[in-house]
Amino acid sequence: MLLWLTDYLARFVSGFGVFQYLTFRTMVSALTALAISLLVGPTMIRRLSDHQIGQVIRELGPATHQQKAGTPTMGGALILVSIIVATLLWGDLTSRYIWIVLGVVVTFGAVGWVDDYLKVSEKSSRGLSASWKYLWQSVFGFAAAVVLFASADTAAETSLILPFFKEISIPLGIGFVFLAYLMIVGMSNAVNLTDGLDGLATLPTVMVAAALGVIAYLAGHVEFAEYLQIPYIVGAGELAVFCGALIGAGLGFLWFNTYPAQVFMGDIGALALGAALGVVAVIVRHEIALLVMGGLFVVEAVSVILQVASFRLTGKRVFRMAPIHHHFELMGWPEPRIIVRLWIVTLVLVLVGLATLKLR
Repeated sequence: MLLWLTDYLARFVSGFGVFQYLTFRTMVSALTALAISLLVGPTMIRRLSDHQIGQVIRELGPATHQQKAGTPTMGGALILVSIIVATLLWGDLTSRYIWIVLGVVVTFGAVGWVDDYLKVSEKSSRGLSASWKYLWQSVFGFAAAVVLFASADTAAETSLILPFFKEISIPLGIGFVFLAYLMIVGMSNAVNLTDGLDGLATLPTVMVAAALGVIAYLAGHVEFAEYLQIPYIVGAGELAVFCGALIGAGLGFLWFNTYPAQVFMGDIGALALGAALGVVAVIVRHEIALLVMGGLFVVEAVSVILQVASFRLTGKRVFRMAPIHHHFELMGWPEPRIIVRLWIVTLVLVLVGLATLKLR
């Protein structure tokens, strides 16, 4: 939106030409989203408290979590609004990728909102049933995958690339739709499962988004893509502006979400942010890199799958409690220690994921 205005003003004042640079708009987008989060956050938290929109803690969770009951939730709405506003202000609105990513954020955020609303209104931790939640995630995830497949202009946009290999590019054909669907829906649920401690999912999401922003910029730049031997995706660089907005919004929210949290993200934020990471990785053709960088999210999801499968098949549990961060709690680790250590693990994984760009 403002890109058009600054482009017009650049005809009269050359200084406005700086807004045509993708890197500059990415930084401004991050700062805009950060400012919105920090300015609106206190008012939002106060209103959530006034309307008694507080977290309902499940009875089977760790006993230490019961003291968090009533903490304002659905704070993820602040993240989504900050991302959407910043992206619309500084992104190129002629880019189909911008609209696809924003569409994913809005639709998955809507599913999360319904889930959070039911929890708050019914004073129950159940919320939207798992089957209905998965159904709507599948509908929106599949729709995004189909749009990406149908609008692809080159073979590179629907081929699978493997880290560490220079020449291997596997055409997926219609299989691309299935892969994209799994990445979007899978990451949505993985981030949601990780969001169980104060700030645990927030900073890792920011770090992974930052790495994806770098990859998007490189994949959308023909010379960098050729040098690094990664697929050149025309227009993918514009997603750096979206990732910048996610970084700013996430850091602004973390200001209030860090231990002890003043507000919780809720499903409205976790489902949308996970889906956003998934769809960006699909567009820039770095799904495997996302699985590495978002290893924390993957492990959290796998721990739940293993726990459920083991209990149903053998009647025994693999972990004291799943997701795995609850296992560490029951081992006696203080919550801040778990959070910071898993942040450190994510930082290492992000660096490993970025290293795959060069090691080919």
